[in-house]
Amino acid sequence: MMNGIVRHLGGVLEPIVVVFFRCLFGLIAMAPFLLRSGFSSLRTEKPTLHVIRGFAAVIGMSCWFYGIKLMPLAEAVALSFTTPLFSSIAAVIFLGEVMRRRRWTATIIGFIGTLIVLRPGVDEFSFGSFLILTAALLMAFNQVMVKYLTGKDHPNAIVFWLVFLVLPLSFVPAASFWQTPIGIQWVWLIGLGIIATVGHQSMVRSFALADATAVVPFEFMRLPFVALLAFLAFGEKPDMWTWVGAAVIVSSSVYITHREARQGYPVSPVKAASIDP
Repeated sequence: MMNGIVRHLGGVLEPIVVVFFRCLFGLIAMAPFLLRSGFSSLRTEKPTLHVIRGFAAVIGMSCWFYGIKLMPLAEAVALSFTTPLFSSIAAVIFLGEVMRRRRWTATIIGFIGTLIVLRPGVDEFSFGSFLILTAALLMAFNQVMVKYLTGKDHPNAIVFWLVFLVLPLSFVPAASFWQTPIGIQWVWLIGLGIIATVGHQSMVRSFALADATAVVPFEFMRLPFVALLAFLAFGEKPDMWTWVGAAVIVSSSVYITHREARQGYPVSPVKAASIDP
């Protein structure tokens, strides 16, 4: 849904301006979470990491928002699926997580599905693809930091400090391309902020309840969702290879769901207790 709104607004507003308003209304959308948990949930033990994450996020968001303006949504999302592969490996290296054989298999199969969609060597590597790949690398870096921070800070702090820091960081370049939204554009921007905040909260809380290597393969489910949305909203018709790749990707996600459920891997009671219902 967020990608669809960004794609729609990209035709009338500069993407960096959209990034700014996404953070502005995303910050406002944090109010219900803070009213429930209190401002004490914003305390952080790692302020420096939040600042680093803020800089990486504003660059990654800008690359992503500009990238999906330049290429079909389904292809952009497919290319972004390098993120789970990068972040799964990074979680093993930097977080010391144990990546079981079945998780490796699911992640690799999902990535193969992405290659089926992209068919490298058939289409030339465009600037839009470069931007999406750069965003994917930064998103992987972001995900690993989120996983680390979930053991230190409350989910509200992780989400709040990101949008709070990206807001001024994005305003500086946005001021150079400033466009004041008009009419229905305000509704889309408010919806974008709400959707992005709820999605970010969901991601952070999932990382608090399970290993990153178990969570990231589910990123692949975005492809069939965004392909359907792109068709309904923008008339983009994914070709046969997009659907073949999507079938492989969905199969890998369903497989890991089944295996994790059968194995019954426990959730840390400390982590689970720290998350608001």
